[in-house]
Amino acid sequence: MNDKIFELATFGGGCFWCTEAIFRELKGVEKVVSGYSGGSVPGKPTYREVCSGLTGHAEVVQVAFDGSIISYEELLIIFMTTHDPTTLNRQGADTGTQYRSVIYYHNNNQKEVAEAVVKDIAEYFDNPIVTEITALNIFYDAEDYHQDYYRNNTQQGYCNAVISPKLAKFRKLYAEKLKE
Repeated sequence: MNDKIFELATFGGGCFWCTEAIFRELKGVEKVVSGYSGGSVPGKPTYREVCSGLTGHAEVVQVAFDGSIISYEELLIIFMTTHDPTTLNRQGADTGTQYRSVIYYHNNNQKEVAEAVVKDIAEYFDNPIVTEITALNIFYDAEDYHQDYYRNNTQQGYCNAVISPKLAKFRKLYAEKLKE
């Protein structure tokens, strides 16, 4: 039985299918769950409700990771460099508040690290970073068919056109951080 306690990180970088596919490949990442957070309506939202843009939720992933293998700071840098943190409520063709760039911190240390990383990398972008940094309130798991979406649907059009090229770039940039 594995009694290891994993740390949690929660990020929204547009479509959760893309973000989940990236984090699943990293050494030290035990589990990635697609879901929703940041909304203002009561109860667990559905994908259809979140996509309406009316619930205030963002598509996010919650990452369980071993901090002795990969740090929260490293996860943040990877997150910030594998999506566009300078576009408000948009990633590629996906538009709406549900696709916003957001870091949900779980404690004050994560908040401080997130603020420092965003400040440090800002100079590498042509436009200002608009990524929200806010406390995690509630995380809701997305429906089962959204979990491990890319691996289960690699031939789907969106996966081929959007996720596969993003993963190829990520794998090249972070080859030393990938699982065997």
